[in-house]
Amino acid sequence: MYTHSVEIRVRYSETDKMGYVYYGNYTHYYEVGRVEALRSLGITYRELEDDYKIFLPVTNVQVRYLRPAYYDNLLRLETSIIKLPTSKIDFTTVIYNEKNELINQGQVQLCFIDGTTMKKWKPLTLL
Repeated sequence: MYTHSVEIRVRYSETDKMGYVYYGNYTHYYEVGRVEALRSLGITYRELEDDYKIFLPVTNVQVRYLRPAYYDNLLRLETSIIKLPTSKIDFTTVIYNEKNELINQGQVQLCFIDGTTMKKWKPLTLL
């Protein structure tokens, strides 16, 4: 298992009228977590797409909302790759607030697509 941590601060535009982070924005946070996790492993989304012609469309998302996050909160995203990828890759992200309380967790599954043929691709080794 591999885990990477990154902090982000909630922007005003990410909140709703109640002052909570709008529920749809959590998927954006998951994306930040997985992009930075891959970067920490030495590969960027840009390289995957431009150099290796590999695309990663999302095939499944599961979300659990436990506590609200608010404008200007500093959030810690811990994104994990629990098993080696095959024709798909699964990321799990847990989000903590400044009090170290678990506020949200999600799982995102992506599949590998060959950018030339636009068919599923099974990597030999990615990590």
